[in-house]
Amino acid sequence: MSTMETVARPPVQVEEKRSKPVTKPPGTKWKSIRRGLYIPVFILVIWQAAGMLGLISETLLPTPTAIAKSGWELTVSGELWGHVQVSVRRAALGFLLGGSLGLGLGLLTGMFNRVEQTVDPSVQMLRMIPHLAITPLFILWFGFGEMSKILLIAKGAFFPLYVNTFLGIRSADSKLFDVARILEFSRWKQVTRLIIPASLPNMLLGLRLSLGVSWLGLVVAELMGSSEGIGYLIMDARQFSQTSIVFVGIIIFAVVGKATDSFVRYLERKLLKWRDAYTG
Repeated sequence: MSTMETVARPPVQVEEKRSKPVTKPPGTKWKSIRRGLYIPVFILVIWQAAGMLGLISETLLPTPTAIAKSGWELTVSGELWGHVQVSVRRAALGFLLGGSLGLGLGLLTGMFNRVEQTVDPSVQMLRMIPHLAITPLFILWFGFGEMSKILLIAKGAFFPLYVNTFLGIRSADSKLFDVARILEFSRWKQVTRLIIPASLPNMLLGLRLSLGVSWLGLVVAELMGSSEGIGYLIMDARQFSQTSIVFVGIIIFAVVGKATDSFVRYLERKLLKWRDAYTG
């Protein structure tokens, strides 16, 4: 009688596949920066060549080298740095005032229906009033001093943060609030551990838009009447047909605006690392 031997086999060990964080290859950041410079460098080369060949008027459109020369002269004399300081201070104060009010009111209207029904209709009506329409009223009320300029910037900074904070809170999954009730979260814990993290993507988007509108408000504020600042520098150069200096002021607005936007994008990458978002 044949005997069947049972061969004991070791248990098969199933290795768990752990998802590894996606890391970009080294040098990707610099490649993206180089790609972003393709179009500006191409435009500058064509622009400079057209100016040197006499195809465009030096008075209407000075060459990039002439603009760079004017910018260097203003920098060496210290005049440009003084105007930049004044403009950045105005934009910062206006943004802090309007942005903080927009963030706080957006949180309240997003969390409480009664506040939304009471406040939101009036806020939406004010949001539709253009900067240029309300500028004469600000001048009548506050004159040409710093108060009118800061309040005009604050008006522009208020609405993007208000709207996006409100939308971020209302876009949060209602099941999260049910879990918060089961865990008996206090109102403070609901705000810090649930509402703000859930609405953070929208809030950061509102922050980017608010900073951009603050710079637009700064331009309007300084062009309506000022004795210092980048807007004043542009208006003063326009009166004397110094087109190259006008371009210097425009470039300053563009560079500082891009720097603030890049800073917010850096915050987005740090604070929203948990999101599995499409990156292209």
